[in-house]
Formats: sequence, structure tokens, C-alpha cells
Amino acid sequence: MADLRNEILKVLRTVSLPDGGDLVGRDLVRALDVDAGVVRFVIEAPSPEAARALEAVRARAEEAVARLAGVARVSAVLTAHGPAARPAPRAAAQAEPPSLTIGRHPTPQQGGPQKVSGVDRILAIASGKGGVGKSTVASNLAVALARQGRRVGLLDADIYGPSQPRMMGVSKRPASPDGKTIIPLQAHGVTMMSLGLMLDEDKPVVWRGPMLMGALQQMLGQVAWGRLDVLIVDLPPGTGDVQLTLCQRTQVTGAIVVSTPQDVALLDARKAIGMFQMLKTPVLGLIENMSTYVCPNCGHEAHIFGHGGVAAEAAKLGVPLLGEIPLSLDVRVAGDGGTPIAAGEGPIAEAYGAIARRLVGGGMA
Repeated sequence: MADLRNEILKVLRTVSLPDGGDLVGRDLVRALDVDAGVVRFVIEAPSPEAARALEAVRARAEEAVARLAGVARVSAVLTAHGPAARPAPRAAAQAEPPSLTIGRHPTPQQGGPQKVSGVDRILAIASGKGGVGKSTVASNLAVALARQGRRVGLLDADIYGPSQPRMMGVSKRPASPDGKTIIPLQAHGVTMMSLGLMLDEDKPVVWRGPMLMGALQQMLGQVAWGRLDVLIVDLPPGTGDVQLTLCQRTQVTGAIVVSTPQDVALLDARKAIGMFQMLKTPVLGLIENMSTYVCPNCGHEAHIFGHGGVAAEAAKLGVPLLGEIPLSLDVRVAGDGGTPIAAGEGPIAEAYGAIARRLVGGGMA
């Protein structure tokens, strides 16, 4: 696979541009995906006007890649990074170009929960209450699974408080070449998408339930996820519309519930577990976050939020305790800096690695 990918990039270096240079040398190739002989990539021009002028280049690129041994089909899409120039006034009867609106009402769906195209498994990361580190666990688990060689996607479905763009270190608005398809971004070996990338980060999302449900439907169905072994879905805390929509409309492999050891957090975690049981979504296990704190100066171990509560809850429910993640300043610094701690080395990265290996070994990821 890596050899074919390198051959494709080598061929694309031979496709020249009208104003000089080549597709790879000018850094116009995005989202190159190779799967079972099917090749997809995006050619991103600096502006819509430049993209329209590159149609012949796109066609030549497709033809060049199609001639390679091992390539069965090629699809290249033109898109643009910058804004379009202000158009001339249009006649009233002339149609407007397509636009992508996020937060519409959901469309009807027949036939029960559906698979997401190209995605083998979906893991929902949930919590009964906010503040237990669910999103931190989701981003680090995605990176840890990618380091295990899995093809991983990360969907930030915490619509009211999307934090994955900051924690994954991405801020670019995703492209939508046709006003329908959304091209996701890549970070730390993970394909990721968040509503926070589509809206002004300083403005609150003030939406009723139907708009939340429609936005989740778009994030699952209109994003070009490509071929994934596992899609991690970072859910909002609680038991609301987003959780119901995901489990009722999508084939979810299972849920992982995150909690701190304290009793207040466990009370709400039980409600989240009960919700998944009502929705007939398997609970694959629990993760105890902020489990212990080891003083970096003296080495003393303290249980700030208590200890063992999540393990006891897992035993009572008959589900695995997937892991215990320590409380550490390094986790916060790494997340704020846009590089999840699981991307590096050390005891906390190893803790996430152990959870990832357990999920892969159990066929859950």
C-alpha cells in the first residue's frame, strides 16, 4: 500500500501546472486515499477561479494515476482554499451555486439503523456528566489506535462544546467542493471532523433538538470519511438528542463510558449506561479517568477523586474496566497545545496504548 502511494505521488509530480511547477511540488494534493485499488484525492487550488482553470490538470492527473499497475479506479476532486471573488449581479431567475448549511432538520430514514459508508466499526465515547475528561479520552484513544496501525476517524459530536479542533491542533475550515460533500481534515494519523470547524468558534450554538439531529446526520453521511477501521464519536455529556439520534439511526458497534471515580460522577455514568442498554447499544467497557495523581516532586500518590469506584461499577455491570488514566498536568498541556499525549511516550501514553491494544485484540476496533 505504501509503495503504491509513493508511486502515485511520483506520477503526480509529473503533472505540470499552467503557471509552472507540479501538483505535488506546489502542495496542491490533499486527502490521498488508496484502498483496494481505488484511489481518491483532492486538488486544492488557492481560489475557486484557480480551481476552475485546473480542470484539464485534474483530468490529466486522473489519467496518469489510472495507468499505474494496481490501480483499478481513480477519482480526483477539485476544491479551493480561498474565498471566491465577488460575483457579478445575477439575473433573478438564475440559480445560485450550491452552499453547505450545517444544522438543518434531519431527513427521513427508512429501514432502521444504517452503516456509515466505508466505516467498519463505530465506537461512541460517552459520559453521564461533563468535566470527566471524555473528549480528552476520545482524542487520545483515536491517536493511540492510529499508532496501532488502525485507520481511525474522529467525529466531534459534542455540538454545544466542540473541543477536538483545539486538542487535535487543527483550525482550517473543511472544504466542500460540491456544496454537499465535506472533506475532513487529518491530524496525528487520524481523519477528523468537528462542527467547531464549520462555525465561528466565538459564537454559541443555540439550536433545538431537530437541528442537532440534522447536524449529526450531516457529519456522518456527508463527510468523505474514506475507508476506516474505526470511527470514534465524541458524544456530548448526558442522555440527550445526539445520543438518541446516533444509536437509533446508525449501526454503532458499542459505547465506552468515561467517569472519574467519585460518587457524583458515577451516579450520572450509571444513567448513561442505562440509556445505552435501553437503546440496545452494547457497552464495551468503562474507563476511569483522573484515577490517581502522582506528585512530580516527591512521588506521593494521591486519590483526589477517590479510587476504584469505576472498577467496582464495571464488575457490578459485568463489563470490562478498559483502563485507568492518571491525573496529570501533562495531559492538559498536551491537549491545549494540539498534540494529544498519546502521540508521545511516557506512562500516560502507554496507558492509552494498552486500552487501544485491548480494543484491537478484542475485535472492537
